[in-house]
Amino acid sequence: MYNDGAGPVTSPLQDTRPRALSVSELNHQARHLLESSFMQVWVEGELSGFSRPSSGHWYFSLKDRKCQIRCAMFRGMNQRIRTLPKEGDQVRIRGKVTLYENRGDFQIIAEHIEPAGLGALQLAFEELKRKLLADGLFDQARKKPLPSLPRHIGVVTSPTGAAIHDILTVLARRCPAIPVTLYPTAVQGKAATADIVEAIGAAQNHGVADVLIIGRGGGSLEDLWCFNEEAVARAIAACSIPTVSAVGHEVDVTIADFVADLRAPTPSAAAEKISPDQSDWLRQLREREFRLSNSMGLALRRLGTQLGHLGARLRDPRRALLDKAQRMDELEMRLGKAVRQRLATVSIRNDHLSRRLVLQSPRRQLSENRDTLQRASERLTSVIHQNLKLRRDSLEHAAQTLHVVSPLATLGRGYAIVRDSDGNIIRKASEVSTGDTISTRVARGEMMATVTSVETGDPNTPD
Repeated sequence: MYNDGAGPVTSPLQDTRPRALSVSELNHQARHLLESSFMQVWVEGELSGFSRPSSGHWYFSLKDRKCQIRCAMFRGMNQRIRTLPKEGDQVRIRGKVTLYENRGDFQIIAEHIEPAGLGALQLAFEELKRKLLADGLFDQARKKPLPSLPRHIGVVTSPTGAAIHDILTVLARRCPAIPVTLYPTAVQGKAATADIVEAIGAAQNHGVADVLIIGRGGGSLEDLWCFNEEAVARAIAACSIPTVSAVGHEVDVTIADFVADLRAPTPSAAAEKISPDQSDWLRQLREREFRLSNSMGLALRRLGTQLGHLGARLRDPRRALLDKAQRMDELEMRLGKAVRQRLATVSIRNDHLSRRLVLQSPRRQLSENRDTLQRASERLTSVIHQNLKLRRDSLEHAAQTLHVVSPLATLGRGYAIVRDSDGNIIRKASEVSTGDTISTRVARGEMMATVTSVETGDPNTPD
């Protein structure tokens, strides 16, 4: 191979064509270019080809008169959509432009979808408002009056938000003597609805607050949406404590405002509405103190005059006291005499009862009963021994009589009992034949024999 020093050595077989991208590389680069060029877009069009597989994801297309684009909305995003879209809806979606590399499909990954024109949240708001209105939750007749002077104020809001700070600031300025209990809850996000319902229930179960502020500071419609949920509305309607809705700014209106017993434009305004102004109360107290002091002065002077008149009419009480003392001495002597007589009577009766008690003493009766029992026991033992002896003698006599007639006694005198092979007793020689096996029972033992001959004897002998 020759090289003149002018450049690199090149093989005549070396491939000089530009490097080709693989399909995967091209799709990956195209996806990266799309996602970096279109961070987030809003697209409006007609919904077409909507499908919901078992995975929970949504797949559909958006189209207009000329073109269409594929879209996907994954389960984590579409769970927040309250109204299920349907074929032919005119919608707006917010999402990211990307490329599905496996098929090379240009598509949008949707993060939010709403009807074109009026927003989905506003539609849901109006729909729930109509429903709760029909159920009577907005009726003025069911709203509870607020206490003119609350003894304890409950607040359902975030412990870190501006709302609790504004409420406490107003209450500290107007009437710091009223105690406040915070029932903390999330006021934004997916978990906020259940948290608010639980906090309202906790306030009822606690049972100390006689008015309840429910709210938060300002925000977007999405931020305030938990106060437009049906569960929160029904929890407020069912709350036994008078409620004040204080959500957002003055221009913000939520379902909670319609259901609550009172709507305040802001949390600060809610604190203003339910708390008395301590300066007004102090002024009223001073006025009432002045009027009370004047009234008491007049009453004391009038009573002093009456006392003077009554004192002049009052007789000397010492004479009445002496009469009462003499009467008390007389009653004391009568009482002493009655007590002594009563004690003498009781003493005589006690002596009589003591003598009767000695005669009827359980110890004496037990001793007599023990002697009686001992004598009965001795007689019973004697009778039992006599009875046993009589029965023993009778038994011995019966045994002797039984022995006399016993077959064993007969066998003992030389007699025997003969039985055939079936165990039947043989009484006549004619009952056996030559060759039969017989058994013979004697007094002591039994013998087996075979009949070799049979003699029936005199036929005139009775059987």
